[in-house]
Amino acid sequence: MFDAITYLDITISRVWCEHCGGPKRMRIDWLANQQRVTNRLAESVIYLCSQLSIQHVAKFYRLHWHTVKRIDKRALKARLDPADFSDVRVIGMDEFALHKGHRYATVVVDPIRKRVLWVGPGRDRAAVGKFFEQLGPEQCERIEAAVMDMHPAFTLEVEKHCPNARIVYDLFHVIAKYSREVVDRVHVDQANALRHDKAARKVVKASKWLLLRSPRNTSRAQRVRLQELFDANTPLMIAYMLREDLKALWSHRDPDEARGFWEEWYQRAIESGVAAIRRFAERIKAFVPGILAHAEFPLHTRLIEGINNKIKVIKRMGYGFRDDEYFFLKIRAAYAGNAR
Repeated sequence: MFDAITYLDITISRVWCEHCGGPKRMRIDWLANQQRVTNRLAESVIYLCSQLSIQHVAKFYRLHWHTVKRIDKRALKARLDPADFSDVRVIGMDEFALHKGHRYATVVVDPIRKRVLWVGPGRDRAAVGKFFEQLGPEQCERIEAAVMDMHPAFTLEVEKHCPNARIVYDLFHVIAKYSREVVDRVHVDQANALRHDKAARKVVKASKWLLLRSPRNTSRAQRVRLQELFDANTPLMIAYMLREDLKALWSHRDPDEARGFWEEWYQRAIESGVAAIRRFAERIKAFVPGILAHAEFPLHTRLIEGINNKIKVIKRMGYGFRDDEYFFLKIRAAYAGNAR
């Protein structure tokens, strides 16, 4: 109070309640049950914890670190639990790095209301299945679409629990897969083929990041370099052009037009004469229904990627989290959802 730590020495009486037939503790409006700080101080701590790390809040109020964390965690649980899934019709799923050593967690969001529905450790089927168990059979049947990357655990769990849901694969992840499996592979193969021509090999090797860059993010000088590279190397040109053409598949809103576009692209890929492109086209065939579903459900994972960036900020601000439950509550609080 006025920059001075103030202790209140009060007597709390226990009284006999005629209605309950037992002893009850005297109610104090400004002090929560089993709490050693006033409600007003707790509210201030909760607000600052949404902006600062626990360490900074504890230092500011000269409270113990664990006291601050306990106040904030209790408030988050009271505000966020139990989660209400009654209006959820569309979900998005992705993973993020939880700790070092390839330890991951899964985040499920409502992309319509921009709300984090659930966060849990792990990314395998057992971990993802816990969300659907919490969702319940009736609500699972109401899910109309699920947007995700091509991680098998996500696909299999949605197919198992949500019989009416359409799986939608996101443009970013499909194109990223193409860049890894095709553009990178063709780039390496062409560089190796020119091992005896050092000048030409140097030009090809130096073009890696330019090949991975989107055309709209290239300067005029870079476009000139690309054209010179393509004039000298046909496989690289084919790999690059087919990638850009594949992106157009997500622009179609008519399912029949989308399927016709895919069949035409697939035929061009098979006839390209480039082994890496043919392999990719054959592998991606199993995911075509989810890719074409974008025509009816124009969903994407940009929101989830933004949430993953926010998760990194929360983690850095807290200097890491030893309590996963508390960390997951902080993530859900950061994306509590828009008003209906």
